[in-house]
Amino acid sequence: MFTGIITDVGEIARIEKIKDIQAKIFCTYDVSEMELGASICCDGVCLTVTDFGTEETRNWFSVDVSSETVSKTIIGDINFGWKPGKKVNLEKSLKLGDELGGHIVTGHIDGTGSIENILDVEGSTQVTFKTSTTLAKYIAKKGSITLNGTSLTVNQVTDSSFDINFIPHTKDNTTWEKIEVGEKVNIEIDILARYVDRILASGK
Repeated sequence: MFTGIITDVGEIARIEKIKDIQAKIFCTYDVSEMELGASICCDGVCLTVTDFGTEETRNWFSVDVSSETVSKTIIGDINFGWKPGKKVNLEKSLKLGDELGGHIVTGHIDGTGSIENILDVEGSTQVTFKTSTTLAKYIAKKGSITLNGTSLTVNQVTDSSFDINFIPHTKDNTTWEKIEVGEKVNIEIDILARYVDRILASGK
């Protein structure tokens, strides 16, 4: 479980395709406190630490990414997917007693979207995202959403798009500092929307 509050910006060091994808990610986390099997949210995707260490003063950890996860996320995207040098938002899993600063995030991606427009507005940046109508129905005005692992609040929503305002602090401490129109993103809807939809679908 995560909160959507980014605690580090990592960098893809290496990608290998064997049966699944194996990725090595540079980070600033203290690897002496890491454990094999720990969960780290990488650009919104909950992944398991399979190895870790230090290489030329840079700390790193490795993860395996299944073909199923690749197919549901932007990880394998030819233009915006993971490749050496790409920056990724990171968050370690929530511990009992930690502050829930954002909202409840599972690290299970519901779908993807793309940046449709970027507009600077009074010190913040308004970004419009395009997604499927199927996914957009779970997105609510003033509700929470997770984009590339970041807990954010929705300003407006239409049948297939929604707006987010990024304040300078968020941009300065995440990968949202440098974005471009057409860029694809991982989307996780608010877990409450999933349960409400399930209840309504059951008719009970």
